[in-house]
Amino acid sequence: MENTESTYQSPQGETLQEDGTYDAVAPEAGTVPAAGPEIVADPAGREVEKLKAERDQLIDRLARLQAEFENARKRSERERAEFRDYATGNVVEQFLPVVDNFSLALKATGSAEQLRSGVELIVKQMEEVLRQLQVTPVPAVGEEFDPRVHEALGSVEREDMPDHFVAEEIRRGYRVRDRLLRPAMVRIVSNPKQKIE
Repeated sequence: MENTESTYQSPQGETLQEDGTYDAVAPEAGTVPAAGPEIVADPAGREVEKLKAERDQLIDRLARLQAEFENARKRSERERAEFRDYATGNVVEQFLPVVDNFSLALKATGSAEQLRSGVELIVKQMEEVLRQLQVTPVPAVGEEFDPRVHEALGSVEREDMPDHFVAEEIRRGYRVRDRLLRPAMVRIVSNPKQKIE
């Protein structure tokens, strides 16, 4: 009698032995053995890692931008301060000769008339410096009162000038180009004859 072993081959290419265990057999050419339990990649986990990486990049970028902004702000403040110092230096330099002349006038031992003429020359020198800096006086006496450039401190009754015109200037006002530095303090005309008419 012929001893025939009955064998069973699983779809994965394993042979069932008599003792009930499977014996792995090399797969035939052209067949792919089935993998054991499938390991499925966790797409949610990968997405979380990707989002964390993006978040870290954005936080890093934000920190760099904040640092750049802070540096730009400090640089701008430093440049403004340097420009202000430079501009102030230029202005003060033009007034130094005027201060020197005032010092010389204080040391002078001449008459009151000589002192007065010396001060008048210094005032002219000061006005020239102001003109070079484009600082001009606000027109006052004889002009119609303008509350934008004149500050009224009172009124004076006069019949030789029109009503609401500037009669006298108490403190001169100044402009730098078109910007008012300070208004002129003035007294304005109150003309009783003009009011009656």
